[in-house]
Amino acid sequence: MRESADACEPHPRAGGIFDGQSGTIAAARGIVTAFLTTLSTHHGLTIATDIPDIARLVVSELVTNACKYAPGPCTVDVETDGVWLQLSVWDSAPTMPHAAKPEPGRIGQHGLEVVLALTDSLDIHPQAIGKRVTARLPLNH
Repeated sequence: MRESADACEPHPRAGGIFDGQSGTIAAARGIVTAFLTTLSTHHGLTIATDIPDIARLVVSELVTNACKYAPGPCTVDVETDGVWLQLSVWDSAPTMPHAAKPEPGRIGQHGLEVVLALTDSLDIHPQAIGKRVTARLPLNH
């Protein structure tokens, strides 16, 4: 895992590169937590009380999918323009994810449904290798 942060205005960002092994999901959540703490403490941004939990859940679901379905590394990038929080996960799998039709009896495979329910937008873009999945939510609603 390699982490980086750039707290320079106007778009603070942080991120990490992960090997997809044990601890990746927790480390990704840690990046989100540290980033939001920095925004509040050092940038004076107001963050709704539920946003840290929502952001950690969203990044957990996105990174879980990357670790489960893609071989090799993944990256996590967190960025804000002061109004919106953007969470991006890149992985090496070319297959585009899709949310399954809701089935309350289904065990598992609800991650993308959860992400769609919690965020204002979800974009999936193919890359030269793999794809980038980007979720966006407001810092303060």
